[in-house]
Amino acid sequence: MINVKGVELDRERFSCSICLDLLKDPVTIPCGHSYCMKCIQSFWGEEDEEKIHSCPQCRQMFTHLQPHRDAAPLKKHKLVDPSKTLQDNMCSRHDEVMKMFCRTDQQCICFLCPVDQHKGHDTVSAAAERTERQRELEESRHIIQQRIQDAEKDLKLLEQEVKNIHVSADQTVEDCEKTFSQLIRLLQERSRDVEQQVRSQQQTEVSRVRELQEKLEQEIAELKRTDGQLELLSHTEDHTEFLLSFPSLSALSESTHSSSFHTAPLRYFEDVTAAVSEARDKLQDILSETWTNISLRVTEVDVLLSQPEPTTRAAFFRYSRELTLDPNTAHKQLLLSEGNRKVIYMMTDQPYSEHPDRFTRCRQVLSRDSLTGRCYWEVEKRGDVCVAVAYKNISRGGWTESGFGQNDKSWALDCFNNSYSFYYNKVETPVSGPPSTRV
Repeated sequence: MINVKGVELDRERFSCSICLDLLKDPVTIPCGHSYCMKCIQSFWGEEDEEKIHSCPQCRQMFTHLQPHRDAAPLKKHKLVDPSKTLQDNMCSRHDEVMKMFCRTDQQCICFLCPVDQHKGHDTVSAAAERTERQRELEESRHIIQQRIQDAEKDLKLLEQEVKNIHVSADQTVEDCEKTFSQLIRLLQERSRDVEQQVRSQQQTEVSRVRELQEKLEQEIAELKRTDGQLELLSHTEDHTEFLLSFPSLSALSESTHSSSFHTAPLRYFEDVTAAVSEARDKLQDILSETWTNISLRVTEVDVLLSQPEPTTRAAFFRYSRELTLDPNTAHKQLLLSEGNRKVIYMMTDQPYSEHPDRFTRCRQVLSRDSLTGRCYWEVEKRGDVCVAVAYKNISRGGWTESGFGQNDKSWALDCFNNSYSFYYNKVETPVSGPPSTRV
């Protein structure tokens, strides 16, 4: 073994097989053997000039060198002569072994140094300082190893989350494709139904018209025949024959057609077209509204991911929402104003109408807007207030059932006497924070 500044190195691993000394400017050839750069270059001089060389030990052929893979200890330290180790540990002022440590100056000293140069300093034995530093080292390693374990655990969770995102996205796309395909098939079926009904009605109407056409053609033929007979009668010179024949020929049958035929509409199925257009408009409205919700749901997926909490007001405003209060939920002693964005406690009941959503026991009011995902809003307050989040189906009567923070349907932050407390299901958690008019 070779001692390099207190580090023991394997002699065979760090020695040159040509000069048999510690490697200087070490290089490694592809077969894995290492040499001093000058030694191997000298060895090359004995071989051909075609830049194809062989290993002095195993004779494997090679064309290039690479830095020694374990050269770091040799580059950072110089060879230490064991006979000089003791001299390096001697105090230059007193020529004594440095077995003490000055914490004030952070350096090793001998037992005479505290008398003069390090007088009055915080000194301990080198062994004691080593023990203390060793303890700190172990604590640092423990913290580092724990952080490594936590980071590796988080890394696995993130890798699994990536897989979950891919699986969820693929499944969502597949399900949506099926749903849209079903919607397309439904529209196609409705289109075929409309076409079938129109064609059926078309045949019925055409048959009706054809029947009327036949009757009209028969009537025209009969009228033409009668007109011919009347024309012949008009040329008869025998007055008696004319008078006898005229009554039978002049008695015309009732007409079978109506002048209303001429006022029939040019298009017979405008109502069908209008109904289909109306259905299209309604479907477009539904799809437009639904698409907005779909887009919001897609953009809010990041809420499910493990993201750092916002730390600045500007960062919080990414999730800001403008809220308005619902007068149908307001307790009768709460007065809403400024477009239902301000609430004031009154000593007397306000003229609110009876409503099933109104709070009857607690002086509370809900917002008109529903909240999903991450949402941020601010409340300007005067006096003592309670800011809360609650499910819409929270009870409207009874202190425990409806009081914000007194049940599992609501979460409340009470801001009383410039102090803060968080409540959920009757459990109070004090919250620190400076007095402020804005929550």
